[in-house]
Amino acid sequence: MENVPEIRFRGFAGEWELRKLSDMKDVRDGTHDSPEYFQEGHPLVTSKNLTESGLDMTDVSLISNKDFEAINKRSKVDTGDIIFGMIGTIGNPVIVDREDFAIKNVALIKDGKQAPNSFLLQLLKSPAFKKYIRLENAGNTQKFLGLGKIRDYMPYIPIAEEMETIGAFFRTLDTTIILYKRKLDGLKRLKSACFQQMFPQVGEAVPQLRFATFNGDWQVRKLGDFSSKSGKKNRYDKDYPAYSVSNLLGLIPQSEQFEDSRLDDLDKAAYKIVEPNEFAYNPARINVGSIAFNDLDKRVIISSLYVIVKMDSQIDNEFILQYIKSPEFTKEVRRNTEGSVREYLFYENFSNILFPFAPIVEEQTAIGNFFRNLDNAINTQAEKLEQVKRLKSAYLQKMFV
Repeated sequence: MENVPEIRFRGFAGEWELRKLSDMKDVRDGTHDSPEYFQEGHPLVTSKNLTESGLDMTDVSLISNKDFEAINKRSKVDTGDIIFGMIGTIGNPVIVDREDFAIKNVALIKDGKQAPNSFLLQLLKSPAFKKYIRLENAGNTQKFLGLGKIRDYMPYIPIAEEMETIGAFFRTLDTTIILYKRKLDGLKRLKSACFQQMFPQVGEAVPQLRFATFNGDWQVRKLGDFSSKSGKKNRYDKDYPAYSVSNLLGLIPQSEQFEDSRLDDLDKAAYKIVEPNEFAYNPARINVGSIAFNDLDKRVIISSLYVIVKMDSQIDNEFILQYIKSPEFTKEVRRNTEGSVREYLFYENFSNILFPFAPIVEEQTAIGNFFRNLDNAINTQAEKLEQVKRLKSAYLQKMFV
């Protein structure tokens, strides 16, 4: 049979049937002229407020009660309805769980009638509907999916019981994704809070939160007091592995960033050597975390554009890496590059950056280990989240026609 999905729940058979969306659902127009905005009032939701996790109301315009009532006369949103973008950002469908807002430039699909919205939500996220959007927008400079095109969309639809089963399955996946994301966000907030408490704030000599075995004041010192510029050229063209710096993953092989054809043309003699226990950073992107520590136990080479730095024995490498990746360090970068056209931070300015220094190396090590373990937990949770997202993406590909 042609019109059946590649993966199907046991107990269901027969081909899916073509059905026009407007024959199954009440599809309403959520486009209208912009109302006047106020400091207080009812939220007005547009496509920018639609995310994978649902409605994001952190940045929303407010309208008067009069405009709210006028919009709701033709496009009132109720719990369980679907809304998705029609202009600019098309798609990003969400099922709403509140009724205190109006909509603008989004389509509204009412709950009820022949197809459950739990099923339809996933259909509108599937590759089949995304392909329909691409075809209808081919050649258009302004992304816009008219209400008529939405109503005329003709997907393949199974019987009601199979739609309910598919909808319930994806609802479980979505709940898992939301829970994993909440845990990930919680770990990130925990790290931020711990950093604020475990490094002294401006004007303070000791941190608010400290391991019990340590005491004494911290100091404000310059990075240049404990570092030196490194990075000899690979002038003998040794065949060391070529690496790059990733904002998230640190040092990664260049083969993971570039195509093999580009790597074949590398002039390795022009690269810099990064020894074990040295840092490498991009002077134009260090403000967004483009720095890495070589803990690979081997020499690697990196583009000559990078700055290579080595810390002395008075600094724990993990301790200083955590500080360098913090918002406080970013503020220091801006202070030391103020007035520049771009925020290039070469070693001369890097060495002048002030940082909170714990004179006891063992305390630095304890702090570094604490944050490394927290980072590992964050990375593990992030990978779990990505696994479920990949799983859902695969099912969206294989469970719809």
